This record gives sequence, structure tokens and C-alpha cells, in this order.
Amino acid sequence: MDNQLRYVAVEGPLGVGKTTLARRLAKSLGAGLVLENPAENPFLDDFYSQPAHMALPTQLHFLLSRRESLKDLAANTGENTCWVSDFLFQKDRLFAGLTLESRQFELYQSLARELEFDLLVPDLVVYLQAPLDVLYDRIEKRAIPSEQAIASSYVARLQKAYTEMFHNYSDTPLLIVNATDIDFAQNELDYDRLLQQIKKVQAGRHYFNPAPEVA
Repeated sequence: MDNQLRYVAVEGPLGVGKTTLARRLAKSLGAGLVLENPAENPFLDDFYSQPAHMALPTQLHFLLSRRESLKDLAANTGENTCWVSDFLFQKDRLFAGLTLESRQFELYQSLARELEFDLLVPDLVVYLQAPLDVLYDRIEKRAIPSEQAIASSYVARLQKAYTEMFHNYSDTPLLIVNATDIDFAQNELDYDRLLQQIKKVQAGRHYFNPAPEVA
């Protein structure tokens, strides 16, 4: 690996392709893979149908499961090992801010601060972004039953929250990727160009905004 990455986190709103890219990166980098599994959250389906009543247990389950997934990375990361995840632990607070009322959010914040202090910090965050119509289309095409009940207004709020979160983000090196016109799942050229960009980033904020290929 060109810049000796130990941990890469892939982030972005629902439907943008985080898990697809994380899987490919892990294979290319010879890395371990840490994936979220929303289906394991027993409160999620109820949250989509009753958000006001089920937001707190849903969010606390996500917080604890994300913590559990990441807590052993530091102990299992050595000179020749690397990890890739399809989430950044700090994004949990982003979702909490969208779904919890003020008193619930204060309780959540107290717990979150206790749980994040010793987690491994990524060497690079890859933030995928795309316009709302692209996100809606991808959510519809992948046809995950629970996602079909999500209101378009929630997806719009989520996209806005991600934009705000990364506008002043400076905790780690950051690569912002315009994922609108690239297909890193099926197009090898698109993926290889993105992979080479990822390997180059060592510090600061960078942008990958490739023009679509002309036939």
C-alpha cells in the first residue's frame, strides 16, 4: 500500500454505494472488512413505521453494535495489516441528531462520549456523495424491503446532514468522491482510477470528481 493505510472508513448517505466500495477496497488492499448489518437491528423495521416511538432504542442499538464492531481494530492492526469499514463511528451522532428529540439526544450524547474514546482513528475517510435523484434510484433498484418504506424527506435530510458534517471535517485525511457518474461496482476503469486516488492521499482534504467516459 502506497501510504501504509491501516484503516480506511467509507462513508456517505443511504444508497450511495458504501458497502460495495468497502468490499472492493478490502480485497484490493488485502484488508480485513468491517461491515454494518442494519438487518440485525431488531428495532429498525418498527422505526421506519413508528419513528417517533422507536428512534431511541434503534439508535442505541446501532451505537453499541458499531462500537462492538470497531473496538478490537487497534489491537489487531499491525505493520502489515489493514482494515476497511463501511461506516465511520462518528456518523452515529449524525443519525441520532436527525431522529432523537432533545432529551433523548442528551442521553445519547453522554453514552456516545464514553464509548468512542479508545477507538482506532481512520487513516483515511472516503466520503461518497451523489444527488438525491441518484440516491432515490439506487435505493429503489436494490429493493431492500425495509428501505422502501423510508420517506423521501428523510433521505433528503440525511443527505443534507452528511454535507454539513463533512463541510468542516478535519479529524482525518478526507477524500470526497462524486459518485454520480462512476460505477465502481461494475466498471473496472472507474474503480481502478478511484483506487489509485485513494492510495495517493496522505493528508488534508482531496476531491475525486471524474468526468464520465465518452464513448
